[in-house]
Amino acid sequence: MFISFEGPDGSGKTHQVEPTVKFLESRGLTVHSAREPGGTSIGDQVRKILMKMENTTMLPRTETLLFCAARAQLIEEVILPHLDKGDVVLLDRYADSTLAYQGYGHEKDIGLVSKVLDFATGGLKPDLTFLFDLDPEIGLKRRQKGEGEWNRMDAYQLQYHKRVRQGYLKMAKKEPERWRILDATKNPYMVQSDIQSHLIVYLSDLS
Repeated sequence: MFISFEGPDGSGKTHQVEPTVKFLESRGLTVHSAREPGGTSIGDQVRKILMKMENTTMLPRTETLLFCAARAQLIEEVILPHLDKGDVVLLDRYADSTLAYQGYGHEKDIGLVSKVLDFATGGLKPDLTFLFDLDPEIGLKRRQKGEGEWNRMDAYQLQYHKRVRQGYLKMAKKEPERWRILDATKNPYMVQSDIQSHLIVYLSDLS
């Protein structure tokens, strides 16, 4: 099973990875978690380039291709081998992030970005995607208070982050069977409870 966590910056999704892994393991599942971009030696190097505050001249097209390059490496080196073993793979961000940020956020051709993603991923999609939804103003204030690393993309204008959120909601509406929308303004313990509730239903449907 392949699960992804998606959402605007400051939505708290990263903090939910570890408790979700523990929950799945408590049900007898073997879980491998990773974050994007990163998860491999090459991907971690790409991440530094993408997030570095000094790289203000980076073009949206460059940004898109770098994310996809790191993702392609992660899929071949990590994701597919674990899925082949029957493990659960839990990713903090995946291809939907590129559609949301580099597609909707930068107002680029969604069809074209999707084609690049298809090449990078080989068509691999998560079985289940959780969207940690909240107003981007709240998320950015959380980041400024020190909740997570403040990076080059956080510094984009608020309107950009609003487009990202709307992009996520459009994708979730288009594929309701894959997406589960969470209220990320809730207490983290309540958010984790919501995640577990969705997972219990999903896992019971599989058995």
